[in-house]
Amino acid sequence: MKSKLFAIISAVLLSTTACSNKGSNKPDPMSGHTNDEMKMTGDKTVYGLACEGCNDSTILLLPNDGSDPIKYDIIDAHNKKRVLGSIHVGDWIGVVLNKSDKHVADEVVNLDELKGIWCYVVMPKMRNYENMSKKLQKRIMKDMPDSVKQTYLVPREYGFWLRRQWTAQSVGYVSSQSSLEDESPVVYPQLGYFTSWHIWNGKLVVVSATPVFNKNNTITTINPKNDTCNIDYLGDDSLVLSDRDGARSYYRKKDIKDVNVKAKKIAAQLKIEALQRAKDQE
Repeated sequence: MKSKLFAIISAVLLSTTACSNKGSNKPDPMSGHTNDEMKMTGDKTVYGLACEGCNDSTILLLPNDGSDPIKYDIIDAHNKKRVLGSIHVGDWIGVVLNKSDKHVADEVVNLDELKGIWCYVVMPKMRNYENMSKKLQKRIMKDMPDSVKQTYLVPREYGFWLRRQWTAQSVGYVSSQSSLEDESPVVYPQLGYFTSWHIWNGKLVVVSATPVFNKNNTITTINPKNDTCNIDYLGDDSLVLSDRDGARSYYRKKDIKDVNVKAKKIAAQLKIEALQRAKDQE
């Protein structure tokens, strides 16, 4: 009886928390909720918290402006698989409204579920690989000893970390000395330097820029660039984004320390070997 009473009280408190605090339009630094002042130009997405009463046919949203909760019909969006992520009470969500009926949602995105570390796998290519003939490419790969392949043809994880307050950072950097990179027979794709993210009418916009490393150990950025993608799928541990160049699947990592563990280990070993060779030549 006590456990049942506790469950009822907890549910009431959760619902009250998610659908209260009217009149407050300030960002919540702990949860990542933000106000409409941070929206991109032209973005008509409605942001807020999911309230008690959400189901497969209806979304009840508490807007960021603190006004009364609004009910949206999501039957068509659900049938078209445009309800992205699982919606729970208290989640920060974005709703894209139908142009003809403002009480119908064409798309719903769980922004709390979208936040996190998302990675994909990249493989290196032989240096100047693109300038080689197909025949030479095959011969080099065939003649390369297995030990060399295990050392240099190591997959890496690239991606981005979508964080609170629309901030983002790159994931996948492996530190190595420039001299080692020059000696390596392989090269990896360039990793973008991500700085922020946004939603624009249901699409994901990831902002990258060129980093400038200053003498006082600070970093500034120049030449910002927006990469706009369709969100094709969003699950607990998987994300699919697409643009005009095609689609890419991502998987979630729970901790930044778990990214590129093997690649960092091999890079560290190569660094030790290079230092030893330099010492032997003295």
